Amino acid sequence: MFFPRLDEVCKQKKSLLCIGLDIDIERIPPFLLTELDPLFYFNRAIVEATHDCAAAYKLNIAFYEALGIPGWDLLERTLSIMPPNVMIIADAKRGDIGNSSRKYAETFFKTFAFDAITVNPYMGFDALQPFLEYEDKGIYVLGLTSNTGALDFQYLKVENEMPLYLKVAEKVVEWNFVYGNLGLVVGGTHANEVAQIREQAPQIPFLVPGIGAQGGNLELAVKNAVGHDGRGALFNASRSIIYASSGHDFAEVAHERAHHLKEQINLILSLNNNLGFWDEN
Repeated sequence: MFFPRLDEVCKQKKSLLCIGLDIDIERIPPFLLTELDPLFYFNRAIVEATHDCAAAYKLNIAFYEALGIPGWDLLERTLSIMPPNVMIIADAKRGDIGNSSRKYAETFFKTFAFDAITVNPYMGFDALQPFLEYEDKGIYVLGLTSNTGALDFQYLKVENEMPLYLKVAEKVVEWNFVYGNLGLVVGGTHANEVAQIREQAPQIPFLVPGIGAQGGNLELAVKNAVGHDGRGALFNASRSIIYASSGHDFAEVAHERAHHLKEQINLILSLNNNLGFWDEN
């Protein structure tokens, strides 16, 4: 099962940090453009520099598929250089009718062998079911996203005046009782709502974006997202780490940023007496 394995990696590294590899030819250091394969060079350097700090890497699939066939090749080669003691998440946000979702699940869990994926619940349970049938994989359902457009639909009131994002969390709890491999994407830019969702879904693992370049409040996000034992959440940062420097020291600076963020998260956990997780035998 994905989430027990993720727990073990987090304990081993004493880290709840996830690093997003949102590769962009326009953002990588300009000197790399003289390399034969600049994007792969960049990804490999970032992973080699930061894997001691990261429990997971999240690859935003849009940045790879936009490159066409070379992008899918880059994705495959990037996966091939990942160390064994990290978890790899496909940030694909897929969700379609059953047959299409079945092929999406096959793509990311068989063809590319990711450990987990993000999925969109808008089309309902039958769109998610093909992913859930991979019992050893993690399924992170979009609950409350970190972008400002989340206000358009995710806050709409549904039954009993419940906001839609809480209804999604309620359904995820229900589905997880049967399948046991579901998590929620909960944007760190919505600190108070994170606490609401944690109350609605006390045992569901969270993937928390928005605490880097999007400016979410790290302290509130950590305090509100983790369980009482420090478990239950991964905190993702992408641009604020991987593009922290455009010079020849880009990998070293990425490591510094990653290490600093990991330690910030652990300090917040410590101040809130939530570090018991690390001390378990």
